[in-house]
Amino acid sequence: MLMPVVSNASASQVPGELPVYSRIYDERRNPNADGQEALKLAEETHRKVLIEVGGDWCSWCHVLDRFIKEHPDVETRLHEIFVVLKVNISDSNDNAEFMAAFPPAKGYPHMYITDSSGTILYSQDTADFREDKKYSEQRFKVFFEHWENHE
Repeated sequence: MLMPVVSNASASQVPGELPVYSRIYDERRNPNADGQEALKLAEETHRKVLIEVGGDWCSWCHVLDRFIKEHPDVETRLHEIFVVLKVNISDSNDNAEFMAAFPPAKGYPHMYITDSSGTILYSQDTADFREDKKYSEQRFKVFFEHWENHE
């Protein structure tokens, strides 16, 4: 069984025994250091990295977290395909140096996908996962199917 790479208060296991990198936005974390650890974990577990930027101030971030927890199939698939790295963006810590490497976020939460070497593959506003003003399990499934086999 693989163990989490870092001692992160939010690191844990998900169904299927895959290690999870982060589950919370933490303005005290260093996303550059965390990113290196997430990339290492992605390489060791043959996954991509999904960087989710947002913060505790973001209502849609809370809605997304709740949606994922309430849909175990979505949560399981998310962590089977990706190492999730949550990066805080807030007035107290905008992580501007880290974010300078990425295309601008269109809104929050926003997702970036990298391969295990850190190459940015994709940028997506999570509004694309919504249907009728709520997140759609079907839209996540289509997203997962695309990235499951994407090299």
